[in-house]
Amino acid sequence: MVYAKKADFDGLGKQFQISPILARIIRNRDVVTEKEFDFYLNGDLKKLYSPWLLKGMDEAVNLLAKKIADKKKIRVVSDYDIDGTCAGYILVEGIREIGGRVDLVVPDRVKDGYGMNVEMARCAFEDGVDTIITCDNGIAAIDAIKEAKELGLSVIVTDHHEVGYTEKWGEKEYILPEADVIVDPKQPGCQYPYKEICGATVAYKVIEALFSKFSKKASDAHKYLEYAGIATIGDVVDLLDENRVITKYGLLLLNRTTNIGLQELIRANDLEGKVMNSYHIGFVLGPCINAAGRLETAKMAFELLSAKNRGQARSLAKKLTDLNNERKAMTNEGVEMAKEELAAFEDYPVLVIYLPELHESVAGIVAGRIREMTYKPTIILTNGKEGVKGSGRSIPGYHMFEELNRCRNTLKKFGGHAMAAGLSLEEDHIDVLRNLLNQNCRLEEEDFIEKIWIDVAMPFEYASMNFVNQLELLEPFGKGNEKPSFGERNISVRRIRIFGEKQDVIRLSLANSSDCQIDGVYFDNEKKMIRYLTEVFGEGEVEKAMMGRPNKIRINVIYYPQINEYNGYKSVQVVIKNFR
Repeated sequence: MVYAKKADFDGLGKQFQISPILARIIRNRDVVTEKEFDFYLNGDLKKLYSPWLLKGMDEAVNLLAKKIADKKKIRVVSDYDIDGTCAGYILVEGIREIGGRVDLVVPDRVKDGYGMNVEMARCAFEDGVDTIITCDNGIAAIDAIKEAKELGLSVIVTDHHEVGYTEKWGEKEYILPEADVIVDPKQPGCQYPYKEICGATVAYKVIEALFSKFSKKASDAHKYLEYAGIATIGDVVDLLDENRVITKYGLLLLNRTTNIGLQELIRANDLEGKVMNSYHIGFVLGPCINAAGRLETAKMAFELLSAKNRGQARSLAKKLTDLNNERKAMTNEGVEMAKEELAAFEDYPVLVIYLPELHESVAGIVAGRIREMTYKPTIILTNGKEGVKGSGRSIPGYHMFEELNRCRNTLKKFGGHAMAAGLSLEEDHIDVLRNLLNQNCRLEEEDFIEKIWIDVAMPFEYASMNFVNQLELLEPFGKGNEKPSFGERNISVRRIRIFGEKQDVIRLSLANSSDCQIDGVYFDNEKKMIRYLTEVFGEGEVEKAMMGRPNKIRINVIYYPQINEYNGYKSVQVVIKNFR
């Protein structure tokens, strides 16, 4: 599918001194007005939205300021993933910086489940805590916060998740916890200009506002954007609008980080000396931070960020890296288990698969893998210590949180958003949940056909060195701001070479119908490409291509151009993302 969004691309190109093709790509990210174009290309810290625009911020800061001044004991309750870890670190360090007495508690994924619970409220009371402040959780902790209030504690919720609701006669009645203050851009009545910030950014906004209350400059809080940026990428929220600025600045800080824990994590993953980008957070560093909460305790990741001793930081970084490797192996095993169960549910539009032996910490990752394989909304359930728990991953057009909300009477707990959710339920409700989700499913047949969108059908000759350099203006890439995709039809494959340490990379010599020649590389699965070409064109034609001889192989490709540097010589090559 080719995006067909309209705008004056030539005019925008001249106004912002970019290629009209680049203007088209930006417009494809739902950037519409000139003001939005300017924010996308030139957004900086001065253009970040005021924290005071968040509903409840005044009350939250006033309450926190009083507790800090009165030397009351404050407890931060975070989530166990990368967003919760970074949010917790921001709040703890920020509150300590202005003299607050604060500690942090992280739920155990297996023992406690997601978010603050009743037992944690009681423990806080027994520990002499006066005020609880949640981060990246709390909006769904109805019973836990009620217990905390009955025990006489003050509670501030900072979160970014959807608010639960009941629906009657088409009207939504939102279910909010009985906290003293709620700061969540998705709560009813919040007029914050951009709703899709992560939990760590909400925490950052609280510290930024709190600093101003204590007569500190807003710039004093900027150092915490390193962690908000890491969390924004790691929590897979859209890298648009304000998130784009936060991520760009966060990456700048990460690449010169003074945090010895992050320095050692970078070193443990053989990334020292490399320029960190969104890929390294999303696929290397982030999974290591998440691995702590999956297999042990997320407190370990918090301790890594808080480490003041190089030896301690090095030890924690190695442990997190080892845990992530263990997590990968468990995930692969879980995917194979899930694949064995698929046949029983192949006719169901929504997959609910119960794998009692699967470690609950990898349920979400396995759900994501099965979703990718089947292109169906997928929920993986496991038998945890506290009963059946699970995680879901969705597809466009299926709002998983809302669909689970319609089945709330079958669930013990649930939370999440459109594309992902977590839940717990009784084992004898699994079939009920599966039947309800599938009976209520309104997806059409075409919704289950994955659409691969390309930005421009662009001949190879347009991929000049200058154009490729301009593409850097679009970074950082991630959800909502994916790497651009270009398409070209009827490409001749002049030569095929297989290389790499594991012989798992294909390099191709390509030529289009205008005889513009360019090198291409394919990293995904070399066996998949060779198998496809053999099935379509025959083994003989593939052998000819392997030897660089004339052949009949013609393919359509979706690609991304990049600069290849070899022995000091630079040239443009295309990375093939898809072919047919």
